Amino acid sequence: MTTPARLYSGVIPPVVTPLTADGDLDRASLERVVGHLLDGGVNGLFALGSSGETAYLTPARQDEVIKVITATAAGQVPVLVGAIETTTDRAAERARAAAALGADAVVATAPFYTRTHVTEIDRHFRDLAAAVDLPLLAYDVPVCVHSKLDPELLLPLAADGVLAGVKDSSGDDGSFRRLVIGARDLPGFSILTGHELVVDAMMLSGAHGSVPGLGNVDPHGYARLHEAAVRGDWAAAKAEQDRLVGLFDIVRAARPGTASATAAGLGAFKTALSAFKTALMLRGVIATNVMSPPMRRLDARRDRRRSIRPPGTG
Repeated sequence: MTTPARLYSGVIPPVVTPLTADGDLDRASLERVVGHLLDGGVNGLFALGSSGETAYLTPARQDEVIKVITATAAGQVPVLVGAIETTTDRAAERARAAAALGADAVVATAPFYTRTHVTEIDRHFRDLAAAVDLPLLAYDVPVCVHSKLDPELLLPLAADGVLAGVKDSSGDDGSFRRLVIGARDLPGFSILTGHELVVDAMMLSGAHGSVPGLGNVDPHGYARLHEAAVRGDWAAAKAEQDRLVGLFDIVRAARPGTASATAAGLGAFKTALSAFKTALMLRGVIATNVMSPPMRRLDARRDRRRSIRPPGTG
């Protein structure tokens, strides 16, 4: 099996956003993260995704993140930037800012907060594509936005040239397989899996690459996995994936009993991200494992106010 050439393929980690002890952007640590990922052989960088804490960052801080990542990458790999907002106009504003700051592509979810019909989601992506002269990828993450991007929605958008690809973090393997099958006649459409524990299986089914949060910690491993899959060495791909599944136990160690981020929902995602940051701190890549408020880092003591009970409550 060989992976067809796509505009976006390979390993494209969702870059974490390091913060200082005071909660400001740690520019030096972010530069080190980018260098660490490039040294690991990644094929692209996804800035301001879920692992980049984009939902927690102000627009000004988001702009800072884009500037640091694009400047540090310096054209070595494409930089995909999240324009993840509640409505089309807000997302278009962020997409235009990303374009002005050097992004190579934009990644957007379905609209969220208010309930959105599939026809409105279709219009959302068409309007975003018209608003900015950059390739647009859809981000399927129903655990966060509460809308599933089915193949019946995505494939017509791809055929019409609206979408250049999709990052699938839905955890719906059946839908993913139907998307792969339906996209076989769309040579410019990139299908990327965000399901970091089964990248080998997704590659075997036809994925063109992965967007693994754990890739922040071990980009070399995901690069080896991808290269093995591309050359059809599935035994080597399986062995590397099995090792990475073991490494993902840093999340289970952080919160005993926690399952995969995709399966267990948003709470497990937060645990995974805090574990990734802690691992990067222990590896000396970033200075702190501080999280955006109200999230807590792994070694933070529980807020005492949560343990204070009113009189008479036992």
